[in-house]
Amino acid sequence: MSQSNLIRALPKAELHVHIEGTFEPELMFEIAQRNKVNIPYKSVEEVKAAYDFYNLQSFLDIYYAGANALLFEQDFYDLTWAYFKKCKEDHVVHTEIFFDPQTHTARGVHFETIIQGIVRACDDAQAQLEISSELIMCFLRHLSEEEAFKTLEQALPFQSHIIGVGLDSSELGHPPSKFARVFAQAREAGFLIVAHAGEEGPAEYVWEALDQLHVNRIDHGVRSEEDPELMARLIRDRMPLTVCPLSNLKLRVIDEMESHNIKRLLEKGLCVTVNSDDPAYFGGYMNDNFEAITQALDLNETDLKQLAINSFEASFLPLATKQHWIEHIQRIS
Repeated sequence: MSQSNLIRALPKAELHVHIEGTFEPELMFEIAQRNKVNIPYKSVEEVKAAYDFYNLQSFLDIYYAGANALLFEQDFYDLTWAYFKKCKEDHVVHTEIFFDPQTHTARGVHFETIIQGIVRACDDAQAQLEISSELIMCFLRHLSEEEAFKTLEQALPFQSHIIGVGLDSSELGHPPSKFARVFAQAREAGFLIVAHAGEEGPAEYVWEALDQLHVNRIDHGVRSEEDPELMARLIRDRMPLTVCPLSNLKLRVIDEMESHNIKRLLEKGLCVTVNSDDPAYFGGYMNDNFEAITQALDLNETDLKQLAINSFEASFLPLATKQHWIEHIQRIS
């Protein structure tokens, strides 16, 4: 079996995807027109042209501008359903989706509107596409601790739909420690914990996520390699890293895919996984990321299978379900 055929055949879990980052230009323009929302683009082509950014902040500026089109439950349903159709194409059988309520509540959209639209799409994906999912609510780290506490309070009535809380947005200057008290309260409430760390920010942010937020997973974490002691700990604890190769390239975390460290991390024994992050903006969904690293880093069948296995190991699925998919992967030849 060729590498490309193997990538298509492998069942996968996606653990690092922002639902707002799956907003394809055509759908953004369609929803903006439907809702009579002015976005700073006159056509789909202008939206696509705007997706040429140069770092995390310039991306976030476009990301938040596009999100302004999302107002009603049906908008969030349409956005999420479009992502699930991409999952089906790429044989993603389970996904743990980030959503950013503060991006929307700040514009007057009710938390209930956001969650109901997304959950309805998740239910339909399970019934119609046989794709399971969980939701992870993220705090925007460029906002205040006080705002994060308010968002956590808003989430509590919907906790049955939300498995965990995370931390995203502009990393530099906003260390995980800024939100230690919020995450302590979230843990006490029963949420699992993840956090973006070690993408643009230093390895020290990964330490903070581990020791002050007590995360179950690290999102990104590629700069952990700069600290041998940290690497030893991540390997020892089998702490998952949800790595996003095309995102790292687009946001200039790396200069070229050939210099990405995911293969080294894998060979050193880290539980690294492949994910798409914000695929509408970064040039590809799950299989595009697998293809990019396979070509650039000469991944073999063993590497590809291990990455797929890691995705289930690192997921929040029940143990029996993890084992089912891992055994399925091992049988593929």
